[in-house]
Amino acid sequence: MTAPDSIDPTSWLDDQLASASPDLLRNMVKTFADAVMSADADQVCNADYGTRSPERTNSRNGYRSRDWDTRTGTVELAIPKLRHGSYFPDWLLQHRRRAEQALVTVVATSYLLGVSTRRVEKLAEQLGVKSLSKSQVSEMAGHLDAQVKAFRERPLDAGPYTFVAMDALTIKVREDGRIVNVHALIATGVNNDGHREILGLEVTSAEDGAGWLAFLRGLVARGLGGVGLVTSDAHTGLTAAVASALPGAAWQRCRTHYLRNLLTKVPKSAQPGVATLVRTIFDQVDAATVAEQFGKVVASLSDKLPAAAEHLDQAREELLAFTGFPREIWKQIWSNNPQERLNKEIRRRTDVVGIFPNRAAIIRLVGAVLTEQTDEWAEGHRYMGPEVLARSRMHLLPGEDTAAELKEIMATETMTA
Repeated sequence: MTAPDSIDPTSWLDDQLASASPDLLRNMVKTFADAVMSADADQVCNADYGTRSPERTNSRNGYRSRDWDTRTGTVELAIPKLRHGSYFPDWLLQHRRRAEQALVTVVATSYLLGVSTRRVEKLAEQLGVKSLSKSQVSEMAGHLDAQVKAFRERPLDAGPYTFVAMDALTIKVREDGRIVNVHALIATGVNNDGHREILGLEVTSAEDGAGWLAFLRGLVARGLGGVGLVTSDAHTGLTAAVASALPGAAWQRCRTHYLRNLLTKVPKSAQPGVATLVRTIFDQVDAATVAEQFGKVVASLSDKLPAAAEHLDQAREELLAFTGFPREIWKQIWSNNPQERLNKEIRRRTDVVGIFPNRAAIIRLVGAVLTEQTDEWAEGHRYMGPEVLARSRMHLLPGEDTAAELKEIMATETMTA
C-alpha cells in the first residue's frame, strides 16, 4: 500500500501561478520556447523527431545551449542542431544578441531616464539575468541610435522659424586615452504653428566659428529658413556664423547669460542690487522707454561701478535687439529660461554618466532626450500665437504676402472665438 500524495500538483501549480514565482515562469518560458523550436526544426527536416520517413530531408544532431536574457531572468535554451546545415530561430533570437527585445527596451529606457549602467546591471541581477555587463548595457541602449539618427536628419519643414535659440553644453569624453571636453551644440526654434521644436544637435571639438558655421549650414540644408532673430550667449564666432549662414537675421544676447557675465565686474555685496537694476530695463512698455531706462541704468552705475557701466554700455545693441519685435513676445525673446530648463534636464541625464566613452554615446543620450522633449512640446500649449508670429514676420518682411497672412489668421481666430 502506497502512501497518499502529500502534494496536489494542480493546487501547487495554481498557488505558484497566483504568486507569479519567477522560477516557475522562467521554466514555463523555457519549456514553451524549446517545444516551439523543436517543432520548427521538424519542419526544416520535413519529418518528426525520431520518425523514419522517406520524405525526410535532414536529421537532428543534438542540441547546443544558449543563454537568453528575458524579463523572467536568464533562460538556458536548447537549440536543435542539424547534421546538414544549421538551424537558428530568427523569430525568437537575434544573432550575437542574448537579450529579448522587451528587455532591450527596458534597459534603453532606463539609460534614457538617467539610470547609470551600474544600476541597470544591479536591476538586471534582481530580475534573474546573469552576467549583464556595463558594455552589454551600453550595447543594448544602442538601439536608440536609429531613432536619434532619424530625428537629427529629419527635414525642417514646419517653418518659417522666425525665432531661434542656440546654446552649447560642455561634456567630458574619452578620446585617444585622454579625458577631453567637447561641446554639444543645440538649436531650438519656434515653428509656424507656434510650438517650440528642437532643430538640431551636433558635437564639436571646439566652440568656435567653424563649428557653429558648419552646424548652421547643416540646419539650412535641412530646411531652416525665415529666421528673424537668433538668441544665444556670446559664444566665440557665433555671431559671425549667424551672419554668414542666416543673412538678414538679427542677434539677441541672452539676458540670463549676460547678467552672469556682468556681475563678474561687480563686488559680491553689490550684485543683488545691480541685477535688480538691470532687470528694470526689460520691464518697460515700449522701445522708447526701454532705451531711456537703459541710459539711466548706465548713468547710475558710472559713478560707483564704472567697469560695470562700461560693460553694460558696450552690450547695448546686443541686449536691445528684441525691441524691434511686437511687445507680446518680448518676454520669450529676451528670457532664455526655457533653454535653461532644457539644459538642466540634459545635465540631469549626462551627470549620471559623468565621462562618456565616445562621442556617439553623447549623441545617443542627448539626442534621445531632445527627441523626447520635442514630442512633449508638440503636444503642449503653443509657445507663441500664430497672430504674433505673423506680426513679427510682417515687421521683418513688410509686404502684401505677410499682410494677407495676418489678415487670414485674424479672421480665423475671430471665427473660432
